Amino acid sequence: MRELADALLAWDTFAVASVVAVRGSAPREIGAAMAVGPGGQVVGSVSGGCVEGAVYELALQVLATGQPVLESFGYSDDDAFAVGLTCGGELDVFVQRDTPEIRAALRAAREGRPVSLRRVIEGPRAGLPPLAETERVFSETWRPQPRLLVFGAIDYAGAVAEIGRFLGYQVTVCDARPIFATPQRFPAAHEVVVDWPHRYLASTCTDSRTAVCVLTHDPKFDVPVLVEALRRPLAFVGALGSRRTHAERLERLREAGLAEHELARLRSPIGLDLGGRTPEETAVSIAAELVAVRHGGSGSPLSSVSSPIHKETHHGVDLPERRRDEGRPAALAAAGDPAGVCRP
Repeated sequence: MRELADALLAWDTFAVASVVAVRGSAPREIGAAMAVGPGGQVVGSVSGGCVEGAVYELALQVLATGQPVLESFGYSDDDAFAVGLTCGGELDVFVQRDTPEIRAALRAAREGRPVSLRRVIEGPRAGLPPLAETERVFSETWRPQPRLLVFGAIDYAGAVAEIGRFLGYQVTVCDARPIFATPQRFPAAHEVVVDWPHRYLASTCTDSRTAVCVLTHDPKFDVPVLVEALRRPLAFVGALGSRRTHAERLERLREAGLAEHELARLRSPIGLDLGGRTPEETAVSIAAELVAVRHGGSGSPLSSVSSPIHKETHHGVDLPERRRDEGRPAALAAAGDPAGVCRP
């Protein structure tokens, strides 16, 4: 629901449908939301499209009556294209009108503050007795957006900033050259900073969800910032360049004092092997690796693997910290700061 904050807060009233339970395979995770506004407008999604029509009708009903509803949707053996999940799973969807608590949570999330929203699931459920005897509480925790720090104000950085914002990152582009590091050149970035990359990173708060992409191609910029980055507990540290550039960069990083276990965390050349060349294609390659690392994906074509499409989740929320660097050593958090690094 957090992703829908701008639209929802612009409406006088709305009904929001949230996925509160998933059994088996389902296209969306717990917490996925779809909302319907006072004029029938729709934002968001609770599935891959297979139950949206039925949920829309439920939302209109809740808007009209004010009474919350809990409904289950699952696979239909008789008709795979009936209202149900053709992927074979089952999900519970809770639909309710907006409340002051929901609006306050959305405002806080839009301001970048962490939020914990608890809702009592109530209302009729098809084929089951009223929920009063089996009351459930649905709790959502919304952390601030993860950060994507892009170092190097080049054309590739513009494409990476755009796709990073699309993926939900809070994007910063940083470069020491003021003629190149301008908001006009990087309209998709939330922030454009003119500073030496290593100096900016040393003074910036990061955590285990922060991703760093070094695109400078210049040793005097990229070596110092990579030394700083590879000693932080970051989710992702990648650097652009050819294999020759990467080999030379590793030698410079060794000379700068980095140990082999720290160098092993560097993803370079950055991106998955998609064969692209343009800045936009390269950005897709980088974004693909970011997503794969975040969710523990292999990067292989789905047609070539037999493992489940959707990885294991915990209460519907993926845990990228557990799998972001599988097989790679992780940097230690700063003393007294297990979640990340924030230096004055």
